[in-house]
Amino acid sequence: MAMELRERGRFLETGSLFILQAWDCAAWTRDMKGLVAVITGGSSGLGLATAERLVRQGASAVLLDLPSSDGETQAKKLGKSCAFAPTDVTSEKDVQAALTLAKEKFGNVDVAVNCAGIAVAIKTYNSKRSQAHTLEDFQRVLNVNLIGTFNVIRLVAGEMSQNEPDEGGQRGVIINTASVAAFEGQVGQAAYSASKGGIVGMTLPIARDLAPLGIRVMTIAPGLFGTPLLTSLPEKVRNFLASQVPFPSRLGNPDEYAHMVQSIIENPFINGEVIRLDGAIRMQP
Repeated sequence: MAMELRERGRFLETGSLFILQAWDCAAWTRDMKGLVAVITGGSSGLGLATAERLVRQGASAVLLDLPSSDGETQAKKLGKSCAFAPTDVTSEKDVQAALTLAKEKFGNVDVAVNCAGIAVAIKTYNSKRSQAHTLEDFQRVLNVNLIGTFNVIRLVAGEMSQNEPDEGGQRGVIINTASVAAFEGQVGQAAYSASKGGIVGMTLPIARDLAPLGIRVMTIAPGLFGTPLLTSLPEKVRNFLASQVPFPSRLGNPDEYAHMVQSIIENPFINGEVIRLDGAIRMQP
């Protein structure tokens, strides 16, 4: 007969092939208060929603976006816990300057969320126009979405490595943004899908690279969200897109993406994974 042993905080059943332990999760959950986050693409859409949520939860945020963006205005709206850093994510100099600003203003960098991205809709070869996808357009999308994301990761990892570890040994969290297009790219999405597929592909190896430093790396793959890009479409088109989502049959709210970011930050055992956030949609050709 299996012997049962009950102790405070755990239950072990010897004689079986497994041991179940129920620990006090509250002791390990990371609180948002006092954390400092840098958010690329932070002046609008998913990035801005993330900044708004983290600031509401007691964190500080630095919005990284192009000088031509609305970043300065949005940062002022969020108050003293937010700052704007004009940044081209493909520039080492710009990203390093943004990280320096974050440290000077708020003390350190605990979280990085990569939301900056661009897209084009061009077929690989358009037979009606006898026109091939330009190499320049393909390279531009990969340069911003994939290389820009890696540029931020590699530089912010160096800053995070200098942080004092928490009681679980964690020094930082990096969260990237891919897309369901990484898995089900549609017609005209060769460049975009390649860039997002690259983000998916590098998530695990980078998580393994940074594990000894106590830095977690995660990626979110959103489906159809109500970002400025989609909300600018005609209502008829938006309604059609929303009807393609199994449940809930609507566009995602950017705050739902931000909520996932918060959940990842709070849960210290989630690492090296890609999470689809898409209402169970599977994109058609």
